[in-house]
Amino acid sequence: MFKKRQKSLMKKASELSTLYGVDACVVMYAEGEAQPMMKDQYENTTNLEGFLKQRIANLQEKVDKAKHENDELETKLLLLNSLDGCLPSLVGLTVKQITSLNSMVEERLKKLRGNGLLATPVPTSNQDVASATNIQD
Repeated sequence: MFKKRQKSLMKKASELSTLYGVDACVVMYAEGEAQPMMKDQYENTTNLEGFLKQRIANLQEKVDKAKHENDELETKLLLLNSLDGCLPSLVGLTVKQITSLNSMVEERLKKLRGNGLLATPVPTSNQDVASATNIQD
């Protein structure tokens, strides 16, 4: 009876996986057993530990992506507030926020210069001329 139910359960898991396009994991314990049963006959199945590690890695990747998008949106908001006059100075901002803001401004200026919408800045001091010369070399 157990073998029949086991086969039926594996078939249902496979059908659900195919129907919804997701990975499925079935953990079965035989009566009185402390460890789940492992079946080598199912080639497309994985053990519980491997399944969970893969799921954790996928979720961590999504979290990292969401954090990056959030940081970028926060920087855009800082830039907009600054341009709108709501942020008259950088006082109170963290070094990370100032660095991100600087990077975003530099990136946007570079795009404008690349599109010919903004002229290349002219150095105003000897130090600026020396650094501009080193950049051109």
